[in-house]
Amino acid sequence: MIGVGKMKLYSNVLDKPLSKGKQEVSLSAFAFLFSELVQYNQTQVDNIAELERRLEDAGYAVGARVLELLCNREKGNRRETRLLGILSFVHSTVWKVLFGKVADSLEKGTEHEDEYMISEKELLVNRFISSPKDMGTFNCGAFVAGIVKGVLDNAGFPAVVTAHFVPIEGQQRPRTTILIKFADEVNACPYLLLYFILFSSTKLSGNDLILTHVP
Repeated sequence: MIGVGKMKLYSNVLDKPLSKGKQEVSLSAFAFLFSELVQYNQTQVDNIAELERRLEDAGYAVGARVLELLCNREKGNRRETRLLGILSFVHSTVWKVLFGKVADSLEKGTEHEDEYMISEKELLVNRFISSPKDMGTFNCGAFVAGIVKGVLDNAGFPAVVTAHFVPIEGQQRPRTTILIKFADEVNACPYLLLYFILFSSTKLSGNDLILTHVP
């Protein structure tokens, strides 16, 4: 009888709470699916830059949906309005949901005020991918860069996000650094950014992002 009562209570799927549920998936299944994603896109392009762009686009869609889910589940539909706050959100909350741990490091660039770096010694998407020599510096981290960009753009912090290999002395494999370069408007006037966030509503339609002003 208790079970029936619960079923009636949540007879409408929209009434069900966004429970966290089990957050783990098979690592081998993910590795297989991601490998297939890379191989498929490799057959659709003519160069490495285009392949990385397609991976970034795929990651962007993931990032947009991760932000929407976490804002509703963890933050009561509240959006971060501070630059350091959104960076910490990506470095800790988003990373832990996606990879089971916080990122190894979050650093501010030393040469440019608008640049930040999230680094991983062994990024999951690069762990099981071995690129042939003719593909040079191809970096599957472009997929994760797309996720980060999807989160930042849809949170109101537009940025250019790229993935780079950084050699580490004494280690065979380089670390992966996600370089974040924020748009000028993010750093130029924090009050303007706050206005943009507070007086805009975000609606997702398919893979498109539509920003509409709220009167």
